[in-house]
Amino acid sequence: MTPRGKRAAVIGGGLAVLAVVVALVLNAFQSNLVFFFSPTQIAANEAPRDRSFRVGGMVQEGSLQRAADGVTVRFVVTDTAKTVPVAYKGLLPDLFQEGKGVVAQGRLGPDGVFHADQVLAKHDENYMPPEAADAIQKAQHGEMPSLAGTMKPQQ
Repeated sequence: MTPRGKRAAVIGGGLAVLAVVVALVLNAFQSNLVFFFSPTQIAANEAPRDRSFRVGGMVQEGSLQRAADGVTVRFVVTDTAKTVPVAYKGLLPDLFQEGKGVVAQGRLGPDGVFHADQVLAKHDENYMPPEAADAIQKAQHGEMPSLAGTMKPQQ
């Protein structure tokens, strides 16, 4: 093999390895993306049924139900236009309460209940997750929230 052929083989091999590494990184990034959907978007069937996503809004007053086992809870998340029932098994954040902002991460079941793996509550009196605040504001004005800018890498 000539020096020129060896050099072309090394460059070609290096590009192939680089392509494999880039493909693996992009695949890992894609699998860690978690999209945010409002209850209005979920009601419009815009939310995926086959992957995890986040839903946010306010915990509807009077909707919190605790099971006898002490760790299973059910509540309703609303954006003031539509609601989504949520089921969660685990300890709720200390600041979780009815009428306050919440973001839940999980999957939408075939029964229409959102089965949460994680529940996040607001952390001070003036804070609400930006996605939830935006969804509530748009729902109050009768606008349909768009997906632009709703991608969040999972932490």
